[in-house]
Amino acid sequence: MYLVTGGAGFIGSNLVAALTARGAEVMVADRLRQGEPGREKWRNLAKHTIAGIVHPDALAAWLATTPPIEAVFHMGAISDTTVTDGDLVAASNLTLSLDLWSWCARRGIPFIYASSAATYGDGALGFDDDPAPQALAQLRPLNLYGWSKLAFDRRVAQMLERGQPAPPQWAGLRFFNVYGPNEYHKGRMQSVVAHKYAQIAKGEAATLFASDRPDIADGGQMRDFVHVDDVVGVALWLLDHPGASGLFNVGAGKARSFEDLVRAIYAALGRQPDIRYVPMPEDLKGKYQYFTEARLDRLRAAGYDRNTIGLEDGVARYVRDFLALPDPHR
Repeated sequence: MYLVTGGAGFIGSNLVAALTARGAEVMVADRLRQGEPGREKWRNLAKHTIAGIVHPDALAAWLATTPPIEAVFHMGAISDTTVTDGDLVAASNLTLSLDLWSWCARRGIPFIYASSAATYGDGALGFDDDPAPQALAQLRPLNLYGWSKLAFDRRVAQMLERGQPAPPQWAGLRFFNVYGPNEYHKGRMQSVVAHKYAQIAKGEAATLFASDRPDIADGGQMRDFVHVDDVVGVALWLLDHPGASGLFNVGAGKARSFEDLVRAIYAALGRQPDIRYVPMPEDLKGKYQYFTEARLDRLRAAGYDRNTIGLEDGVARYVRDFLALPDPHR
């Protein structure tokens, strides 16, 4: 049996789908909550057989009586970059992560967890997934979410440096800009692909934030857009290679512009682009990453040699195989 925290969420549910496709038993830890009709989180799990769902508040009690677990995939987190409740974020993203790390270390169970490219802040120091405490100490996230992810990465590095107990395999996955099926419950925090497709499908122009930097053209902001299938592929590869541990960037490895992404959506629909620019929201000014690009050197050095999905191909798959269908869930 495998435990996937955040298993009803975006990345977590895609991982659950892949594990159950292998014939694995999967226990999901998550909060289903209420949701907008047609976009409820339970729909992310509806097509797959799972062992059950445990509420995060009951997770400790469940772990105390659970049958043997082969690995823990800790994907659960408050991932909204605009959230300001520090106590809530710390409890969900830091304290629970530390508890699960300790539990896996005591029982000798592999632990694969979600970090984030938000730990890199504005990217001024680059995007090197150096796990050394000194390198991690230099990073300056732009928001509470990024800080919470970096806080756990730093604590892991400190525990390892001190020789404290650790899981037999561990991996922190620094996800870049992930897009793909089952993100519909995320509202404002859905990928740009999902948001722009919704606009285009309604017959509206696709809007993008205008640049508020004189050296970057409107639409020229660049991100490392990575399809969720690549993310799941890395997680499963780690499961199959228990000798690989470390802090790893997970991205496409190539930055592309927002304009490129929107043009890819129009191409998938066979339509001519219609792009309009709107002012940057006040709550994002000073907190907006203008460039991200995952360095994949350490992941490659660990042995991962699969090609990543190109932007045009990945967007076309997402649009045609999911977004354009009556039921877009995986």
